[in-house]
Amino acid sequence: MTEPAEKHESIEEVVFAYEPSPEPFWKRHIYDFIIAAVFLVFALITAFSPQLGLDMPFFTKLRTNFINDFIVENRFMWLVSGLGTTLIITVMATTLGLTLGLTLAIIKVLDYNGKRIFFVTRLAEYYLTVIRGTPVDVQLMIIHYVIFGSISVSKILVAALAFGINSGAYVAEIIRAGILAVDRGQMEAGRSLGLTYGVTMQKIILPQAFKNVLPALFNELITLLKETAVAGYIAVADLARAGDMIRSRTFDPLLPLFAVAAVYLVMVMGLTQVMSKIERRLRRSDNR
Repeated sequence: MTEPAEKHESIEEVVFAYEPSPEPFWKRHIYDFIIAAVFLVFALITAFSPQLGLDMPFFTKLRTNFINDFIVENRFMWLVSGLGTTLIITVMATTLGLTLGLTLAIIKVLDYNGKRIFFVTRLAEYYLTVIRGTPVDVQLMIIHYVIFGSISVSKILVAALAFGINSGAYVAEIIRAGILAVDRGQMEAGRSLGLTYGVTMQKIILPQAFKNVLPALFNELITLLKETAVAGYIAVADLARAGDMIRSRTFDPLLPLFAVAAVYLVMVMGLTQVMSKIERRLRRSDNR
């Protein structure tokens, strides 16, 4: 009898089979839980120091400042409202930035491939040079006080427009680099199948490009989220502005500003975790 042929596994199957399984959530974040527990114990001691008989000036002052900063006049709601404003600005600016960035990236790629549209290409080059060469807070104030100075427009909309225009310049370079990183043979294969340039770019090139630059785009999103803290230059009551308003009322900079920093840190850590999960899934799909 003929023995059955031995089954040979591909390299991809072997890599996928022996890929280490991710550790449980609590193991990966054990130190985060320890730090959070320490802060929680410290907060409880501060809050209940009179009941615990801890008549220490430090805890007494900290407890008084906490009440004045967040409890009196429901000032903690200023932070909640400011957080909502920050998220609205970030979402609107991200949408605008991705739209502008994708459009500019395609224009730059067309120019790279010799399909130069003189007026549009030149305008895109000026846009990238000016936006990337000037500070975002200056751009914000120019748009608010110069362009919309005589027009009644929502300050949130103005801030989202300014941050979106600024982000679009950086997103354009990220996506352009991702498109050029795709092998030229992909475009040639699509065209040989009878697909038009636009369809090939949409169905074949862009999906691969976005997969390559997804980490960089997430980093740009995190940067954009933190950049919105300068929206207070035009009196937008965002998260950072809310913390500064509490500081100006209570003359206590410690707790309000630390609270603002903690909220930003939690949001950035959350986005980082989302990016890590997406990267793991993409890595698994590559190994299948």
